[in-house]
Amino acid sequence: MGAGLDDVVAALRAASSVFVLTGSGISAESGLPTFRGVGGLWRTHRVEELASPEGFARDPSLVWTWYNERKAAHHRAKPNAGHTALAALEDLIVDFTLATQNVDSLHRRAGSRNVLELHGSLHEARCTQRAARRPFSDDGLPMSEIEHGCGGRFRPDIVWFGEPLPHAAWTAARDAAARADVILVVGTSAVVYPAAALATHYNRRAFVAEINPEATAISDSVACVLRGTAAELLPRLVGGLQAARAR
Repeated sequence: MGAGLDDVVAALRAASSVFVLTGSGISAESGLPTFRGVGGLWRTHRVEELASPEGFARDPSLVWTWYNERKAAHHRAKPNAGHTALAALEDLIVDFTLATQNVDSLHRRAGSRNVLELHGSLHEARCTQRAARRPFSDDGLPMSEIEHGCGGRFRPDIVWFGEPLPHAAWTAARDAAARADVILVVGTSAVVYPAAALATHYNRRAFVAEINPEATAISDSVACVLRGTAAELLPRLVGGLQAARAR
């Protein structure tokens, strides 16, 4: 292992509390495009048109077509080595919290337990008028079922542009980041707020390590930068920690 990996392993070995923030980059190796990398029909639409209350009000069928395609892609995708390594890391840390900006549920499918889905998930639809919710299958929501009996419309139960994060998930993530000894920032560009603030704004004493193939907005302000993919580096980190504890 290189010096950077050794530094992170040493920090993890001494830590009693670890907070992990993940973004779409960790799921790219599972075959899911990053949020702004969806091709095909969506190249002719701004992402904000497909993920905002205003876009949904203008064309709910277009928005649901996109989310039905995403739901199908999530179903086909499998957790990769990065996801499974984080699930294994949770078993080694007394206080472990994983907050994700992803809505694909791959962390849960990999075995992670204490997962905070900051932007929701594609498991349910909720009515725009009332509190009604309904699950939808891996095939998505039929267009004929968008309209709800109360006069509202069913929409994906995720956070869109301009909407606040779920209060309970946000509060738990902020508190976990504030008490962490080590913060791992994995596969996120660190430009989408408020989630990006969890990496550097609530804890000035934690050892913060970034795992990303590319430079991001926080690369110059963290303790350690590991250039590579989550599927490549996270298993090496967890393996290094397991070996260090076995000695």
